[in-house]
Amino acid sequence: MRTLSSLEARRLAITRQRLAGPRPPRTPEGILGLVRELGCLQIDPTSVVARSHLLVLWSRLGRYDPAHLNTLLWEERRLFEDWAHAASIVLTEDYPIFRALKSWPRTGDQAWARRFRAWLARNAGLRRHILVELRRRGPLLSRQIEDKAVTDWQSTGWTVGRNVGRMLAYLWHAGRIMVAGRANGQKLWDLTERCLPAWTPRERLSQREIVRRAAQRSLRALGVATPRQIAQHFIRNRYPDLARVLRDLEAEGRIERVQVRDRLDVWPGDWFIHADDLPLLDRLRAGDWRPRTRLLSPFDNLICDRARTRQLFGFDFTLEIYVPPPQRRYGFFVMPILHGDRLIGRIDPALDRERGVLTVRAVHAEPDAPRGREAGLAITAAVEDLAAFLGASGTEHDRGALWPPR
Repeated sequence: MRTLSSLEARRLAITRQRLAGPRPPRTPEGILGLVRELGCLQIDPTSVVARSHLLVLWSRLGRYDPAHLNTLLWEERRLFEDWAHAASIVLTEDYPIFRALKSWPRTGDQAWARRFRAWLARNAGLRRHILVELRRRGPLLSRQIEDKAVTDWQSTGWTVGRNVGRMLAYLWHAGRIMVAGRANGQKLWDLTERCLPAWTPRERLSQREIVRRAAQRSLRALGVATPRQIAQHFIRNRYPDLARVLRDLEAEGRIERVQVRDRLDVWPGDWFIHADDLPLLDRLRAGDWRPRTRLLSPFDNLICDRARTRQLFGFDFTLEIYVPPPQRRYGFFVMPILHGDRLIGRIDPALDRERGVLTVRAVHAEPDAPRGREAGLAITAAVEDLAAFLGASGTEHDRGALWPPR
């Protein structure tokens, strides 16, 4: 069995995430190829710096033109919004996977599931009304659709009484409608058949074939991974009979079982690498390691599996957006610092749009982070590059140097 050191596992993961090695071209084709390698770009409405999917691309491309992404999404339709491991931007060429997932049975005996099904049954008229309105007037914002619900949606959260929004979400997850565009960040909804280009692949996939394709896409994006980590990535937790699929792929030579060793300790569990990534592993072992220093969105694909991040990098990362300010340890929208093959700290930035300045509110170093001039210059350059990408005139912080932190 092939054995990887923990260092090699980290470098393989970082390189497969396109955070080391040659940068992809800053073109529509380069962005499309990058999404193909990552599998998906998670969407999150938080924009204290910028929307997360834009930051994920910036971390890998540098200063690119976001208009290229809009072209791929809303003009050429080579990308679309759907549900991967969260609400995400995904490939239109992967449409057969996502269409098939929508047809899988939605069972569940939890109280909320029974309540939701009962609410849907009582509001069949609202469902029909939305589909008629979209066919007649679409694409539409949710606020442009009259609420004809018989009974209000009840919730302990922010969705209470948002009947049109809840029904749109249901129709989206059922595959009847899609996000057709964005107006000031708000979703424009339309019928699925009017959103997809004519060339969209529409073959019917078996459950096994979906898991087979998705597992390979997940593994390649991760570099090296356990079955649990594969299941947490791309189409999170929708990998029925994954163990059998992995056995079949191994028997076919498409994936290979490996050991990961940290000094004298072998990491527990079954670890796999895709056969197509063995040449990359050989190049890394031969010294072809071209690291970079970048800031990562808290929703970045490299760190979206928090347990894997702890194991691979020894980095314990918790999102504090929803933590009350007095209880935050690091900050509101903390961006981890990737320096070569290590996560060495975190920065809490915010874009002051009125003044056009990127402010750095706090910087925190990991206990074993390098404190020298080289790391400081690399981190400062990454922050300045982010500011330039955001169109800020400069950066601002409350001390003489960003690094090392006081």
